[in-house]
Amino acid sequence: MNDQPARWSQATVHPDMWTDPADDPRDSDGPGPEGEVATLQDFLTSYRLTLRMKCEGLDAEQLARRSVPPSTMSLLGLVRHLVEVERDWRSWISEGDPVPKLYGPRDADFDGAVAEQAVVDAAFVDLEREQAATDAALAEHPDLGKRVGKDRIAVRELMVHRVEEYARHCGHADLLRECIDGRVGQ
Repeated sequence: MNDQPARWSQATVHPDMWTDPADDPRDSDGPGPEGEVATLQDFLTSYRLTLRMKCEGLDAEQLARRSVPPSTMSLLGLVRHLVEVERDWRSWISEGDPVPKLYGPRDADFDGAVAEQAVVDAAFVDLEREQAATDAALAEHPDLGKRVGKDRIAVRELMVHRVEEYARHCGHADLLRECIDGRVGQ
């Protein structure tokens, strides 16, 4: 007997995909976005959707399930981590003091990812709010070459770092989801 879930995909067109292309909210017909800002935002939006897709259909216990000891990583932990990351990015833009951590000291985002529906619901509300706040703060700086904040970081560097952060964690989410229920795909 093996307690590993069987690998599966919801897709019927391409068995290695998460869902069929016609059902994928990340796919759009027509040409890609025009310009660097629009392209970066499009990639970020796609990775944000991917993270949500990897969490869909799971209950609180599954979302809070840790990967392998001693790691504290879970899908819920990733969501909470990205809440904190979005808050940090706004601090990079600002000349003022950094915004305080929402969930507490280092690793509290992962440590506090417990299997309670209220914690799950709050994490997704927090993520949506923090993403919108960071998007709004960055929208005030349309020149990607502009240097902002105390460290004078280029807006372009911050935008690329956002895409990289979500892409890396979506890779983690792929593996976490497959361990939970065997579902695979892009």
